[in-house]
Amino acid sequence: MTQALIVVDVQNDFCPGGALAVPGGDEVVVPINAMMKDFETVILTQDWHPAGHSSFASSHPGMSPLETLEMSYGTQVLWPDHCIQGSQGAAFHPALDLSGDLIIRKGFRSAIDSYSAFFENDQLTPTGLEGYLRSRGISELTFVGLATDFCVAFSALDAARLGFQAKVELAACRGIDLGGSLAKSLTDMQAAGVQVQQG
Repeated sequence: MTQALIVVDVQNDFCPGGALAVPGGDEVVVPINAMMKDFETVILTQDWHPAGHSSFASSHPGMSPLETLEMSYGTQVLWPDHCIQGSQGAAFHPALDLSGDLIIRKGFRSAIDSYSAFFENDQLTPTGLEGYLRSRGISELTFVGLATDFCVAFSALDAARLGFQAKVELAACRGIDLGGSLAKSLTDMQAAGVQVQQG
């Protein structure tokens, strides 16, 4: 009862053919569905951006996707328009089991991006997930989904920082690997005490 599976952003736009496709993103669906049977609590996160979100390169004239920009809360990677509220791209992968306990939507404030399941990118504004987990007495979290080096890693690092026992199952994750970001995320997670389970 103290364990939960956190399924991060397994959405159409992060799968092959999507606006911000993670290589092999759809390959996580089968292992995640199988893992869900082993957990009493399953929580899914969903990237949920309004049109014209500040993290979109299209919102900044002259900027291109994957360039970076300094925002009030730090360095922001500019992304292609993706996971726009109510769009097919924002929908969960059609084969993903959605019988979880809770869906946490993030990135819905237009002025700030949100990678982590716990906080927006200012690392201050909470999503409400921590309170939900504490009220349920859940202390051990396993993270799976997309992408390893962004939303999964940020979520796992925040979990460890908040005192949860955090584990990432790499067999059920896929990464973007933007300029070495995948290796860095694995190093950062291990340094923070996150248990990184190799595939």
